Amino acid sequence: MVHYKLIYFNSRGYAETARQLFALAEVEYEDIRFEHQGPEWPKLKPNTPFGQVPLLEVDGKQIPQSLAITRYLANKFGYAGKSDEDKAWADAFADQIKDLIILFGPYHIAKHAGKSADELSAILKDSVRPGLEQFYTIIAKYLKQSKSGFLLDSGITYPDLILAELTTIIDNVDPIDKSKHPELFEHQNKVRSIPQIKKWIEKRPVTEN
Repeated sequence: MVHYKLIYFNSRGYAETARQLFALAEVEYEDIRFEHQGPEWPKLKPNTPFGQVPLLEVDGKQIPQSLAITRYLANKFGYAGKSDEDKAWADAFADQIKDLIILFGPYHIAKHAGKSADELSAILKDSVRPGLEQFYTIIAKYLKQSKSGFLLDSGITYPDLILAELTTIIDNVDPIDKSKHPELFEHQNKVRSIPQIKKWIEKRPVTEN
């Protein structure tokens, strides 16, 4: 039996999709967590391939980088897409969502730097919202035309997990207009109503992000 160990900070962050894939597939793993400012990370960091986490260990062999880990597990567990074309589209959606995460970079840097609420609001207005609106429009179009309610007609794939988690986080930071983009919330609810995902969300450690 394969032994999986997922190593990350005590937050959802870049490891959450991998955790949800384990939950969805009902595969056991070690969920190793430590605090950002705790003593564990400085000791572990030199022994990681890129000096970063999350890190997945599969029978002791290391796999770095969050998206590489996610794609590896999605392929292992059957959530990467049914056909080669589906797999390509799943990867495309994941890359599109990654661009949105990058868009939020200046906001998170400013927040951690202790910038004022007015300064954070200005960053959202000037740097983040224009890109958000473009992203919402693109994703909503594909959700509207999907026969499954997920990003792909063939059913749930790993970018659905990324999207549902991300829209939840964004809605807490900069509330999404539910009347303008109902598809995003219908999708979010569809993903989170899957029994395995629902169970995981109910029992996972409560963290800020």
